Amino acid sequence: MSNTETVTQTKSADKGSTSLRSGTIGVLGIMFFVFSAQAPLTGVAGATSLAFGLGNGAGAPGAYLLVGLVIMVFAVGFVAMSRKVDTHGGFYAYVSAAMGRPLGGGAAWLAVLTYVSVQAAMYGLYGASFSALLAGFGVEVPWWLIVLATVALVHFMGTRNIELGTRVLAVLVGLELLIALAFGFKVLLTGGGPEGLDFMGSFAPEAVISGAPGVAIVFAVASMYGFESTAIYSTEAKDPKRTVARATYFSVFSITVFFAFMTWMITSYYGASAVQSAALTALESGDSTSFVFGALVDTLGPWAAVVGRVLLLTSLLAGVMALHNSVNRYFHSLALHGTLPRALARTNRHLAPSSAAIAQSGLTLLVVAPFALLGLDPVLTLFSWGGGLSVAALLVVYTLTSLAVIVYFRRTWQERGMWQTLVAPSVAVVLLLGLLALVVANFSQLTGGGQNTVAIILAIVPLCFFVGIAFEVLKARRADSGRGMA
Repeated sequence: MSNTETVTQTKSADKGSTSLRSGTIGVLGIMFFVFSAQAPLTGVAGATSLAFGLGNGAGAPGAYLLVGLVIMVFAVGFVAMSRKVDTHGGFYAYVSAAMGRPLGGGAAWLAVLTYVSVQAAMYGLYGASFSALLAGFGVEVPWWLIVLATVALVHFMGTRNIELGTRVLAVLVGLELLIALAFGFKVLLTGGGPEGLDFMGSFAPEAVISGAPGVAIVFAVASMYGFESTAIYSTEAKDPKRTVARATYFSVFSITVFFAFMTWMITSYYGASAVQSAALTALESGDSTSFVFGALVDTLGPWAAVVGRVLLLTSLLAGVMALHNSVNRYFHSLALHGTLPRALARTNRHLAPSSAAIAQSGLTLLVVAPFALLGLDPVLTLFSWGGGLSVAALLVVYTLTSLAVIVYFRRTWQERGMWQTLVAPSVAVVLLLGLLALVVANFSQLTGGGQNTVAIILAIVPLCFFVGIAFEVLKARRADSGRGMA
């Protein structure tokens, strides 16, 4: 962006603009937002003990690879449609363009539910981990007080220009990737642990389907979502049509390779025959992260213990920052379309969606508050319930989006490529519905809740979807009524 354009945009913002800062972030910038939402170190340290211990043991890396391939198939149609529609509204734009605004509104509300619930979940783990780290130094601070302070920090960052957010996330993500990959490559270059580098022990079909593969697949989905946020930044991207497509493919590929590689190296460190029992031991100890951090310390040295736990916190901080930005832009888009109050579309002098940021920060506090007031464990409740809810909601949105791709190209015939517009989206629908069935079937293991808790959490997904539809229908009726009176 030229200096003249920047000055012009800033002046317009001073007059009460609803515009975002255009042409400011490229492929790498968007990818940093995606990787931050993924929280790579959190996915490795926080979820793998569950995937290995409760799932299919040494076959967990194969489950991560399988989920990555499913998401890659989904991305084919997602990218094809991103070249034809304005993707600033994310899933709202995709589904609305193909199946009308009511269903688009339902998809948008599910997307917001996904991001808000997973952000709240990450705040729960962040607050508990930060509180535990301080307690180790003799400082007692309640987890909710830490969350409150962090919400204020994240809100401040979310109301500044997008380039600042990109630079901060680049540093945080770079550090967590550095320590994770240092462990992975050292295990690889030293030939693994007691059983060596047993590739087939992790990726052979019989290894993947052993034990309870559904549990591992659930946690693989939980660790690998978020790449779709590439579309949300289209308004602020350089050359949006190319940038979104490239960032999407690069993100899916990189995330899949990272988690498949890291889980394989963890398997190689412990040995295929021992990795599941090691994960179960960590779970029984009450500190599931010791499964990964113990391996890091043994491989890299004692310094990795404190550094790793600090980087887990920065990983979670980067994650909530990226998710905060995603929700802000959803609120901004829905306000521009009239689904939410128009005031939420207002941007500040930095051309950041400041009004949406206020609403989003308030919503986050509203979600977290009951867990703090009731004295509930933030990891066993807020983290696990929010994470499970986000996975279920996101798979429904993915499925709707794949159906939208099929419908859109059959209605418009803007592109003749059968693979991109029909075959891949159709295959994605079948595979995503299969993953959703596995998530529902294994939801109690994912959330740690009883039957009634599981039923209530899952019921939020269709409820939110139909509320989104209802809002769009009411908006259309108000518009028709206004035209009739005129």
